[in-house]
Amino acid sequence: MSSTLKIVDSLENRVSKMLHKLAVLEQKNQKLSQELATATQNTERLQQEISTWEEKFQALKIANSMLGSDNNKKEAKLKINTLIREIDHCIAQLAE
Repeated sequence: MSSTLKIVDSLENRVSKMLHKLAVLEQKNQKLSQELATATQNTERLQQEISTWEEKFQALKIANSMLGSDNNKKEAKLKINTLIREIDHCIAQLAE
């Protein structure tokens, strides 16, 4: 009988340790999930910021070319032509 009690006690001890390890791992998992969510939000925010800066950079390049910079004249001409086509399209739609 004594050996059975020892086995049961050992089994209870092991189960208790496993439950404690499970609780610790669940806490770590929850913490890592929160960190992942925070990192994902930061990544999305930074992606939006990059897009904003790229748009500003393109606008600045076009403005510089319109001010006489030779570097981006072709791009400025293409952008102006695109804008003119869009305006013509809008006028055509209004005329209908």
